[in-house]
Amino acid sequence: MDAAEPMAEDQPSRPDTVAGLTERELDILAFERQWWRHAGAKENAVRERFGLSSTRYYQLLNALLAKPEAVAADPMLVKRLRKSRAARQRKRGARRLGIELS
Repeated sequence: MDAAEPMAEDQPSRPDTVAGLTERELDILAFERQWWRHAGAKENAVRERFGLSSTRYYQLLNALLAKPEAVAADPMLVKRLRKSRAARQRKRGARRLGIELS
């Protein structure tokens, strides 16, 4: 038996989560802190960085925004993203009803 083997078993493994969030979820929050100037730039970056379609990325992001752990990890960002999402939902609903929102 190698001397390093018992030591490796005694050492705790690297945690898969921080503050109740996975590394991927933390990476998504970090990604959302960036600002995008050009249309399509974010979608291309999502595909390159995460290997996901934009649709799947936004599904994961919306699920993440519902988690209290995400609020604890970055309250200002999560509140801003939730507010933006709510505004888009209001506009979409108003458009369906034929109401003009400014």
